[in-house]
Amino acid sequence: MAEPRTGLTPPVVTADQVMPHLDALQRIADRNGGNRAHGTQGYRDSVAYVQAALDKAGFRTTLHSFTHDGATGYNLIADWPGGDPEHILFAGAHLDSVETGPGINDNGSGSAALLATALEVSKASLKPNRHLRFAWWGAEEGGLSGSRAYVRDLSAAKRDRIDVYLNLDMAGTKGNNRPWLVVHDDPAAAEAFEGYFAARNLPTFEIGIGGSDHVSFGEAGIPVGGFATGIDDCIHEACDRVENVDPVTETTSTNAFISTVWQLAARR
Repeated sequence: MAEPRTGLTPPVVTADQVMPHLDALQRIADRNGGNRAHGTQGYRDSVAYVQAALDKAGFRTTLHSFTHDGATGYNLIADWPGGDPEHILFAGAHLDSVETGPGINDNGSGSAALLATALEVSKASLKPNRHLRFAWWGAEEGGLSGSRAYVRDLSAAKRDRIDVYLNLDMAGTKGNNRPWLVVHDDPAAAEAFEGYFAARNLPTFEIGIGGSDHVSFGEAGIPVGGFATGIDDCIHEACDRVENVDPVTETTSTNAFISTVWQLAARR
């Protein structure tokens, strides 16, 4: 049997390993009235798709429930066995869409990149120093409700165990020379993301905490990082379909996220 790959060299994925997840989310939306919004079957089917892939890959998955606008919502939490439980590297993306469209760039793209990252952790049999936790948030479009509920339900001790939270929201926006918008809060996360893009001569733009689920963690005093590729013309519209995502940008975003997770997971 081959030895598990435990070194610091991160894997590199291709579009063929990422875009099929977006195709699956598009099919789910098409079967459910054109959206995957909070409180709908489309959202529940999206959770089931991601959870099945994670369970098969060896993650411990749980559903964290909350209520928003009178409907029960779900956050999908996935823990990779091993690593120091007192030092958690947490990564997340919102899985819900708005009611007016399928939300494939906003934020199927971030959800797919996050899932591809988690699956690479499994393929590598990664043995991180920090404990790895991933989350797919519900009801972000309703005001970060899912991630805020999750953070609110954590005890102070459990919050203190999270070293850093990384967020992905809109990872495949089309556009020539569009910069990656990198969150500058946790220095190590910002350096890792900026370094990845700089090494490939890709433009970046520094942003603060705001706009997506990392706000829920930042408000609780937890260091945050992450990036986005910016708003497109189809945001919150019916045209935010899989054709609205640039496969090259999506794949670059995924590999940037993988690289950073590999770096930060190795820290003590």
